[in-house]
Amino acid sequence: MKRREFLGAVIAGTATLAGCEARRDIAGGFAGVDVARGHALRDANLRTGTAPDGTRRTRVVIAGGGVAGLAAARALRLAGIDDFVLLELEDAAGGNSRGGVVEGIACPLGAHYLPVPGDDAREVQDLLEELGLRRRVSGRWEYDERHLCHSPQERLFFQGAWQEGLLPVQGVDGATLAQYRRFSQRVEALRREARFLIPTLRAEPAPLLMALDASTFQAWLDREGFTDPHLRWYLDYCCRDDYGAGMAHVSAWAGIHYFASRHGFHAPGDDNAERDAVLTWPEGNGWLTRRLAEPLGERLKPGHAVTRIAETRGGVEVDAFDVATRSLVRWQAERCIVAMPVFIAARVVENPPEVLRHAAAHLRYSPWLVANVHVRSPLADRPGAAPSWDNVVYGTRGLGYVDARHQALDPTPRATVLSWYRPLGPSAFDGADGRRQLLDRPWTGWRDDLLAELSVPHPDLPDVATRIDITRYGHAMAIPAPGLLRQLGALSARGPGLVGTERLAFAHGDWSGYSIFEEAFTRGHLAGTAML
Repeated sequence: MKRREFLGAVIAGTATLAGCEARRDIAGGFAGVDVARGHALRDANLRTGTAPDGTRRTRVVIAGGGVAGLAAARALRLAGIDDFVLLELEDAAGGNSRGGVVEGIACPLGAHYLPVPGDDAREVQDLLEELGLRRRVSGRWEYDERHLCHSPQERLFFQGAWQEGLLPVQGVDGATLAQYRRFSQRVEALRREARFLIPTLRAEPAPLLMALDASTFQAWLDREGFTDPHLRWYLDYCCRDDYGAGMAHVSAWAGIHYFASRHGFHAPGDDNAERDAVLTWPEGNGWLTRRLAEPLGERLKPGHAVTRIAETRGGVEVDAFDVATRSLVRWQAERCIVAMPVFIAARVVENPPEVLRHAAAHLRYSPWLVANVHVRSPLADRPGAAPSWDNVVYGTRGLGYVDARHQALDPTPRATVLSWYRPLGPSAFDGADGRRQLLDRPWTGWRDDLLAELSVPHPDLPDVATRIDITRYGHAMAIPAPGLLRQLGALSARGPGLVGTERLAFAHGDWSGYSIFEEAFTRGHLAGTAML
C-alpha cells in the first residue's frame, strides 16, 4: 500500500472510531432557517389563491431580503426614495449571509468573508467606503486592518501535521510541484487572453469564456494533462467551497474563474505571489447585512412569505403571508424588485416571462450545512502551523472550520465557536440525494460526522464541545454547471446587467450563475437604481 493510501486509511479509521465514541451529552439541534416555512410556501399552504385580509400601498416592493434585496433597498434610500417595503421570508434579513450567536459568541450562519473587491465591483467598493472599512490615504485606498483577516489566515492538516496554506506541499514529490507551476502558468495565460471579471455582467462574451463554459472543469483538466492527485484534490476543494459541487459538475469557466478573477493561482515558492486580502468578522458577512438592514426600520418586514407577484394594468400586486399574524396582505405598488432565488421567483410570479422560465429550467442548486460548535476551552492541536482563521482537513467531506474568535483583539485563550462547512451538492463525496439527506437525517448524524472529521487533528473535541447548532440550506447556491453562462446570458453585453419586464426587475446572485456577495450586491444595486 502506498504511503498516501495508508495514511488515508488510518484517518478514515480514526474518524469512524471518533464518531462511534462521540459524546451524547452535547446539546444542539437545527437552527437558523425555518425549513417548514419554506416548504409551506413550496406546497402552497400559506393561503395561496385566497382573498387578502387587507391591502396596503407603497411605491416599490422588494421581494426577498438577501444581499441583493438589501442592496436594492440601499440604492432606493440613497436616491431619496423612502416609500418602499422589503418582504423577507425568514425572521432576519441577510439570506445566506446572516450571522448568529451560540452561547453568547457571534458566529456566521453562512458566508463568512468578503475578498477585498476589485475595481469592477465599484458598487461594493462604495459600500465599504460608506461603512468606514476603507479610506483614501495619500492617494491610495487603505482598508481598516481591524476588519482584514488576521494572521495566520489558513492552514491544512496533511500527512499527520498542520502546514501553512491550503495547497498540499509537505512531502509531495517533484512531479506534483511541477504540475502546480504549470497550472499557475496556464491560469496566467488564460487571464491574459480573456477578462475574468467580478461581477460577471461587466465581462465581454469572449469566445474563450464561452468555450470554457461548455466543458466540465474535470474534463478540461484531463485534456490539459493535470493529473496530479494533490492538485486535483485542491481544485475540487475550491469548487466545492465556492460552488457547492465538485469539479466534475461545474464548468471549466467556473474552475478557472475562481483564480483568474482575483489574484491567480500561485505555486509554492512563487516570490511574486500576492495573497488575497480578506475582510471577515466573528459573525461573517452578517456584519455587513446587519448594517444594510438597520436603516430600513419598519420598511423591513421579516416573517413575510411572498406567495404571489402579478403585473396589473396600473402597477403590480404582491401578496405576502404574515407569519406572526397569520394574515395575507396585498401590497399594491408601481414596481417590484424580485430579489428571490430564481426557482422561488418562477413559482410566485404570475405568468412568468420567458427569461424567468428559461433561467429556472436550467439552474440547479447545491444544498449546504453549516454547524457552529461551541467549545469551552482551546483545542489540543497536532504539530505544525499554528491555529488559523481557516482550518482544513485534507481528503474529508467537509470544508474545514473557521474560528469565530480569530478576529478578537484579546488573545487570551478561552471558549470559542468553530463554524464547520459541509456542501452537499454533487461531487466525489456526495450524490444527487444531498437535499433529501439534509432534510431527513437527524441533527445527531451531522454531529457525529463533524466530531469524527475534526477529531483527527483535534482528538479532544468531543470532550470540550458543549453545543452544536446546525443550519440547513436546501438551495444554498446556484451551481455553475457547463453551459449555464450561455443559457443565462450572464456574460452578454446587453447593457447594465438588468433582467426583467416593464414593472418587474429580477435581482439575485442566481442571475450570475453562482453565489458570491459581489454578484448579488451589484445586481441588487442596479435593480434599485433602475426603479428611479
